[in-house]
Amino acid sequence: MIETRAPNAPAESRPLVLVGMMGAGKTTVGRRLAIRLGRRFVDADRELEQRCGVPITTIFELEGEEGFRRRERAILAELITLPDIVLATGGGAVLAEENRRLLREHGWVVYLKAAAPELWQRLRRDRTRPLLQTENPRERIAQLLAQREPLYESIAHCTVTSVHQPVDDLVDPIIDALPESQRPAR
Repeated sequence: MIETRAPNAPAESRPLVLVGMMGAGKTTVGRRLAIRLGRRFVDADRELEQRCGVPITTIFELEGEEGFRRRERAILAELITLPDIVLATGGGAVLAEENRRLLREHGWVVYLKAAAPELWQRLRRDRTRPLLQTENPRERIAQLLAQREPLYESIAHCTVTSVHQPVDDLVDPIIDALPESQRPAR
């Protein structure tokens, strides 16, 4: 299923931004989109790790979620200015109103939507997600999704439902939904 809304000011070089929960497929889909569109792929979380020299889990341990979110806001403000990129954001990037505004106004935002049971299946063995280091990670996924889904939907120009399927089954409808100026030549 795909839903689209026109961005405020489409431009040929506008960043294509992927938002959604951890495990929704932002990195996997983003890499494939970048190849298909002839753009550079940037993962905001990986960029933050490279610049800090430590994994996100370490940033959470040392600075807490608040410190991580502060760093995330700064890096997103920089990355959203880069032309011709496909940008995968962290799952919680939409929590800050400033981030939502920046992504919506300066990017073309795709929400990769996935249901809590699907996310649990994808993440159940992942021990690298700081927000899932709880007694009941399955319940935590449901809580985070309930909190974040309205925020993802509020900034999305396009929503694509991500279920267990081939990557191109997600990439093709995203490309078809892009403004004409951003689609690859056929």
